[in-house]
Amino acid sequence: MRLCGKFRLAFLVLLVALWTAPVFAQGCAMCVANAKATPKEGQRALNRAILVMLAPPVVIMVFGFTFAIRYGKRRDRENDSDSR
Repeated sequence: MRLCGKFRLAFLVLLVALWTAPVFAQGCAMCVANAKATPKEGQRALNRAILVMLAPPVVIMVFGFTFAIRYGKRRDRENDSDSR
């Protein structure tokens, strides 16, 4: 029974991965052409800018996930102590 559940999970992950694959091909041709036409220093600046713009959402998501996990564990401990 456990093997069936793991197989279903693996199949679902594979299905989602294949379903989202076309998204990666949606790069804007004009954006790519403009980025390649800039000098090397400009390309490095674009790469840094992308990383700087990516950092705040990642930090917010990590903070939210950590908060949710801690809250869940604390709630579980409180429920366990109340039920005894």
